[in-house]
Amino acid sequence: MGWDVTLRAALSLLLVLGLIVAAGLVAKKINTHGGLLVKRNGKRRLAVVESLSLDGRRRLLLVRKDATEHLILVGGNSDLVIEQGAPQEPFKLGESG
Repeated sequence: MGWDVTLRAALSLLLVLGLIVAAGLVAKKINTHGGLLVKRNGKRRLAVVESLSLDGRRRLLLVRKDATEHLILVGGNSDLVIEQGAPQEPFKLGESG
């Protein structure tokens, strides 16, 4: 095996590692839902605060837009807004009332 084959293999390995790093950087720019992250002045207006899976199809989402939170049931046959303007106080387990 000559030095030219070894050099070609090393350069090919570097190229593949570079492509893997580039794919990782692109994947960081894409969020979990497949869209590109867009920030305006460093502030995001929309966020999923919390998510709770009810069963295989349905999920409860607590979504915040600006200073307003909404509780939404998604999945199943149709989506449903359960509560609008939910208080932004954290829920503590074991509390009643």
